[in-house]
Amino acid sequence: MIRFCSILSSILFSVTFAIADNSKVFEFTESELDELKVRKVRGADNKTIYSAGSNENGNFFQAIADNAASGLGKEIKINLNETPFINITWKVEKDLRGIKENTKKGHDFAARVFVIKKTGATPLSNRAINYVFSSNNDVGESFPSPYTKKSMDNVLATTKENLNKWVTVKSNVKEDFKKFHNLDVNQLDGLAIMSDTDNSKMKSVAYYQNIYFSAN
Repeated sequence: MIRFCSILSSILFSVTFAIADNSKVFEFTESELDELKVRKVRGADNKTIYSAGSNENGNFFQAIADNAASGLGKEIKINLNETPFINITWKVEKDLRGIKENTKKGHDFAARVFVIKKTGATPLSNRAINYVFSSNNDVGESFPSPYTKKSMDNVLATTKENLNKWVTVKSNVKEDFKKFHNLDVNQLDGLAIMSDTDNSKMKSVAYYQNIYFSAN
């Protein structure tokens, strides 16, 4: 529970902005990266190193986690009745093969995207869905975080099929909150990306290129 709350309090609410329908959450630029500030998770030995780059498909953030855990977050207001689908384009170049991701010692992901719903006055009461690019599990698998049942891990991509390949995935966030937390959520309150290896003490390299919400 402490680690989960540390993640939410330290990385989620670094920037506040309003997001329009069908808009990107991140611009993936150097200037945006400077504004977001990298927030290390409490207890982690090192920070994940984030940098901005671009290719023929646009801007991206690279994340290198070497026994590290830190993320980038934004407080956002997403109308899930109008735009319930999260869309993510990402790639894992170096994965974390061999760890057990549903245990405390192996609860690391080369790439993950948190979506947050505030359900009280403190981070302790928040509910989260953690969309992950798994190194060991199959797409469609899901399990509660070993730190708290208030955060669910949902595998949208896996390096068992797509190591070092760009992948675009989609999920209905409104339906996922009902499925995993039995909550009828009309508005999303926050989103964060994080690459972490602080439990396994390994190294990962990943990329995030496009994250946006859509009607379908």
